[in-house]
Parts: sequence; C-alpha cells; structure tokens
Amino acid sequence: QVLIVESGGGSVQSGGSLKLSCTTSRFAFSIFDMSWYRQAPGKEREMVAEITHVGATTKYADSVKGRFTISRDNAKNTTYLQMNNLKPEDTAVYYCNRARADDLDDWGQGTQVTVSS
Repeated sequence: QVLIVESGGGSVQSGGSLKLSCTTSRFAFSIFDMSWYRQAPGKEREMVAEITHVGATTKYADSVKGRFTISRDNAKNTTYLQMNNLKPEDTAVYYCNRARADDLDDWGQGTQVTVSS
C-alpha cells in the first residue's frame, strides 16, 4: 500500500495563491512521473499538471496553464503545486499520484481548495 498525504489547501479569494504539497511513501519515487489531479463536486477527476520523473518536462491542463506550476523534490519524495491567480472554478479537492493513475491505485485524502469570488 502506498501512503500519500496532500496538504496546503485552504480558502482564498479570487486572484489569491496557494502552494500544495504531496508526500508519498511510494518506493522508488524518483522513477515515477507524477501528477496533480482535482475533483470538483459532481464532476469527474481531472489531471491538472504532470511532471516527469527527473522534473525535466511538465504539462498542464489548458484551464490552469500559465497559473499553476508543478515541481518535485526527489530527495524528499514530495511533489508541489504552486497555484497563482486562483479562480472560483479552481475550487475542488486536489490529489496527487503517479501520472496516469486510476481507481486501482492507492489515493490520499486530498486537500480542499476553495476560491471565493
């Protein structure tokens, strides 16, 4: 079983910033591409950002491009998501996991992000 702990969420006003962190017990963390996902009420989980195992390449959902930045520290088994210029539509529970994770993977509790207008 892989333990994943996300933190850093909170409530902010539109235009504000938050930085999420995710620490995992996943063995050989440094060989996995990692992603941040989010799930809003009544919606399916979606990938918002992805980073390759050495951090050389990143990609983002169009809805967050230019506002969110994913990074990682392999020495700490930690993935980060810097979120700037937050919008109400960014309100969701945010999760991190290996890239292309599915329901068969272990998932953490997530961290709630609420953006008010």
